This record gives sequence, structure tokens and C-alpha cells, in this order.
Amino acid sequence: MNSLLVRQEGEERLACLLLPLADRQLLLPNVAIAELISFRAPQPVADLPSWFLGWICWRDLQLPLLSFEEVSAGQVRFVCANRIAVLNALGGREQLKFIALLIQGIPRSVRVDSDLAAIGAKLAPFELEVVSLGDEQASIPDLAGLEQLLVDLELV
Repeated sequence: MNSLLVRQEGEERLACLLLPLADRQLLLPNVAIAELISFRAPQPVADLPSWFLGWICWRDLQLPLLSFEEVSAGQVRFVCANRIAVLNALGGREQLKFIALLIQGIPRSVRVDSDLAAIGAKLAPFELEVVSLGDEQASIPDLAGLEQLLVDLELV
């Protein structure tokens, strides 16, 4: 049985996490997330866009730490319970295996159906879709686009 999908009453469901941000939630499959870690102050880098928060050390690797709110909406707001989601990079680049994303709270586990409904909302930059999860909404981030942004700025 595929460990990503859970069969429940004839349906296939995907195990995901809802990552809380200041202004929305991101929906990612569990396999996209390498680890959730406590906030650690990044090493800032001068003369880069404000969405690039700096570098953090994780498992003896230097990872770029990004603010999704800032890159997608131009605003960043911090709350007390900052955490970092270490995401598996998708692009297959040797120099970019992981990306760190600042999140604002404790992620929640959800299982989504294969018939997940898009709500047709106006998309912000680096959003692939906004979906309905019952009475909640979540954004599906463009992880490949974020990776390419780092490559374009020659950060990796």
C-alpha cells in the first residue's frame, strides 16, 4: 500500500499538513516536509529582498529561510510562536536539497480527498491554488517557483 495515500471507505486521502502563516494557511503533503523545527535566528544577508530572511543551520547544512507572506504579498508579520518548516526541494538541484519556511504557529495534520475543491480565489504570487477544506481555506504554494527564485538570485 502506498504510504502517502490512506484508503477510507472507498476513497483515497492524502496526508497533509496545514502550515499557519500570519495571513493564511499553506497546505502541503506530508512528504514535502522534511522536519518542523523551533525558530532560530537566521544569519542575515545584506542587499537582498526582504522575503529572504537569511541562512539557518540545520543538520550541518546552510538553508535559505524565506517568508512566504513577504514573497507573496509583500508583508511580513511575526507572532510569538514562530517555527520553521524545512521543506524538501523539488527541483533536483544538487546545491538545493531543502528550503526553510517561516511559519507562525503549530501545524495541523489533515487528510484531503482526491476531490479537493478549488475556490476560484484571486491568487497571490507563488500560490498555485486556494482550496476549501470544509469551513477553512488553504493556499497551495508554488514550491518550484520559490526554488527558481532562489536560483535566479544566485543564492544557491
